[in-house]
Amino acid sequence: MTPQPAPTGAKRAKILVVDDDPIVLKAVTSILKREDYQVVSIDDAVEGLTAAKDPSIDVAVLDIKMPNLSGMDLLRGIKAARPEVEVIMMTAFATVETAVEAVKAGAYDYLTKPFENIDEVSMTVAKAAERKALRDRARALEEALTARNQFEELIGQSSQMRSVFKLVETVSHSTATVLVQGESGTGKELVARAIHYRSARKDKPFVAVNCSALSDTLLESELFGHVKGSFTGATSNKKGLFEAADGGTIFLDEIGDVPPATQVRLLRVLQEGEVKRVGANEPVKVDVRVIAATHVDLNRAKEQGKFREDLFYRLNVITIDLPPLRDRPEDVPLLAHHFLKLYAAKVGKRVTGFTPRAMEALTCNRWTGNVRELENVIERAVVLTSKEVLDVDDLPPGFQDAPQAGAQVEVFSLAHLPYAQAKRLAMRAFERRYLTALLEKHNHNVSSAARAAGVDRSNFRRLLKQYEVAGRSMKRGKDGDDDDALEAAS
Repeated sequence: MTPQPAPTGAKRAKILVVDDDPIVLKAVTSILKREDYQVVSIDDAVEGLTAAKDPSIDVAVLDIKMPNLSGMDLLRGIKAARPEVEVIMMTAFATVETAVEAVKAGAYDYLTKPFENIDEVSMTVAKAAERKALRDRARALEEALTARNQFEELIGQSSQMRSVFKLVETVSHSTATVLVQGESGTGKELVARAIHYRSARKDKPFVAVNCSALSDTLLESELFGHVKGSFTGATSNKKGLFEAADGGTIFLDEIGDVPPATQVRLLRVLQEGEVKRVGANEPVKVDVRVIAATHVDLNRAKEQGKFREDLFYRLNVITIDLPPLRDRPEDVPLLAHHFLKLYAAKVGKRVTGFTPRAMEALTCNRWTGNVRELENVIERAVVLTSKEVLDVDDLPPGFQDAPQAGAQVEVFSLAHLPYAQAKRLAMRAFERRYLTALLEKHNHNVSSAARAAGVDRSNFRRLLKQYEVAGRSMKRGKDGDDDDALEAAS
């Protein structure tokens, strides 16, 4: 029988073969290596379970009968740890019951020993590898589609955010290095993703790494890769994230925390377009766009000798400054409603909005944790509330003391805002209190209150709608303006 080619996408998959019979293990390994697969051969089931946790394993070929740990138990262990791995069982005692049990436990297929045709082995593995590749591709596309929509999560109507959106659109069409600066929680990675998915590199990888989360040695290994034996634990050659991002974009978050030695290596990548794996002699060419982010002042760090000047200028070709949420309070309502809709759908609750008191408390908060803190507050409120409209009592402790309708707005509560924004919030609070008091004075008669205010009745009704101060307590006016009252309360 002429061997059939493996399905597209199956080549170069990594296969784990586990069998305590050395003859079968050697034979299967030889068959698969001949088909250009990477093969890991292990003769012990317990060691096989550990090896299967390697994220690069695509397909596992397991013998059913093994000492210490049976093939079925190994199958279940692999599926529990990494359900995406396709598993093929091998048995010399194939029965319908065995096949059904294996499939129920998550096996893709099974092979009967001795093999009547070695092509059956390679083709079964090829189909399993193709299935794994297709699922990986589908998952990657789903993640890419989600990431393409991340620009919509950079929500804002303030002038600061409109400037950010414009700059993102402009720099997306270039290949220049971008430095994103802003406090923690302002959305620096969202900016990086928005740039990538609006660029010509959108169909190539986007790789994000938090430089502050790794030790110096591990960071270099992750970024640049390593060769076998270059340090303790380097048991095989490994590509770095720069190589993984070839053709695409790498996002280096918290670049200000990178140690001096790694800064030198980063400079080489930016200058020469090549990386050298830890312990290697020969460099590897890469085509990667770098977007870096930091919450620290890199210019000050440069002046203090904590950050290389030459690397700073290489990174600082285009700078995007993300404003903290406290400097753009007009974006709070928009963000709050976005997160409300998101988490209401997630928990399956009908929560439709905020009372004016709750929104005023949210708007006046300092938000030291920025958008991330606001998101957490809204998620908590949605989970805990039993109401359809969130009130100030649904917010965490402390928000109840914020400025609200019917209460005096203390100057210190707005002192963290720019003058114009503080004035606007104070005026809104004043107008709401004024309208509420005026309606109460005139027994909720809209026409009488409008005349007393010296405002046209239709304009007065619009003010009532805008500030939602009339509520259900509005009463029928003596001069027949009950329709006005109902409209203002709607």
